[in-house]
Amino acid sequence: MIAVSVLALSALLLAGCTAAAPEPSADASTEAPDTQVPEDDFTPVLARTLSTPRPLPATDGLVHIAYELFLSNVTTQTATIESIDVIDGDGQSLLRLDGDAAVPWMRVMGATAPGRVIGPGQGALVWLDVTVDAGTELPESLTHDIAFSFEPGAPPIITDQMTERVASVEVDQAEPVVIGPPLKGAGWLNGNSCCAVTPHRGAVNAINGAFHAPERYAIDYVRLDENGSFLSGPVDELESYPYFGADIIAVGDGPIVSMRFDLPEQTPGANPTGLTLDEYGGNHIVQDLGDGVYAFYAHLQPGNPLAVEVGQQLKKGETIALLGNTGNTDSPHLHFHLMDSPSPLGSNGIPFVYDSFDLEGQITAQELDERIAAGGPFTLDEADAAAEKDLYPIWLTVTSYPE
Repeated sequence: MIAVSVLALSALLLAGCTAAAPEPSADASTEAPDTQVPEDDFTPVLARTLSTPRPLPATDGLVHIAYELFLSNVTTQTATIESIDVIDGDGQSLLRLDGDAAVPWMRVMGATAPGRVIGPGQGALVWLDVTVDAGTELPESLTHDIAFSFEPGAPPIITDQMTERVASVEVDQAEPVVIGPPLKGAGWLNGNSCCAVTPHRGAVNAINGAFHAPERYAIDYVRLDENGSFLSGPVDELESYPYFGADIIAVGDGPIVSMRFDLPEQTPGANPTGLTLDEYGGNHIVQDLGDGVYAFYAHLQPGNPLAVEVGQQLKKGETIALLGNTGNTDSPHLHFHLMDSPSPLGSNGIPFVYDSFDLEGQITAQELDERIAAGGPFTLDEADAAAEKDLYPIWLTVTSYPE
């Protein structure tokens, strides 16, 4: 069955092609105009980026350009993604996802299982991580060749196989924001962050009538002991987490613009339920770092133990709170990110790097998955251990910050 939308489009195209042209006036010029009319392409799946891509130099020796595409199937056909190519301004492919390789990097709105089939009227989010070697030239722009198969086809407008070139976007060449670390001491495991589709990167929020990705570069920190574990007793007792109560440090200069310290500690070992939208970050501080950049420190201990105040001018390196387990959290940790507005959820994440730290090593995603419930122990690969500066600690790294 041919879709009504295609029939309507075909009728419009036919009418446009067969309508009688008006008779030229007597003094009308017969010379052909110089204007070149571009050829139109029918794109049955629309695409746009959620925000302007920005580069992020990281501890893996790569510069990551992490961003998201939103796809909308505007037909009554079923569209299946066959491949996604990210193309630079010179026409070179920087990233290609073929077939099921795209599945871990996408989510179809309303779908109950992972897949790459976008039904009639459905949308899908695709997370992209374009990388280039550190020190090489960054692409000035990106566009996307997306191949679809359609069922049923509706030729000649919608064929069984179609490739669209969509969502051209310039790459912001600005350097990432340089800050100090929000913690001090050794053994801090980055258990959730950019640039794989971790829970943080996957947290695209429908807030205030639009999509927002505030946690695109957010980091969740837990601290490993000398045995590679962050848990030393019963999982449901706060005292089993030796780093509970660790100092939280201001990452730069600037005032507190909002904060909250009235929520109780959650019982660790289980996901909390019944939270309202404004309780997800738990007790927290939002700091204005200037130039439209805000820092978010979340899941802090209750009671405002450092007696900070809204409007207080914080100084880089100053202790501002204690690490807790409040809000949407199943174990004590610090959630930290930078954002482009003071709203922790209704904002977009901003890339950042730390000015100075030591990379102690890295664990594997498989080991994290297998041992996270027990709190470790994790095996640290120290092959890339080094003193670093002006870099982002990539997911699964373990880092040490100056005392």
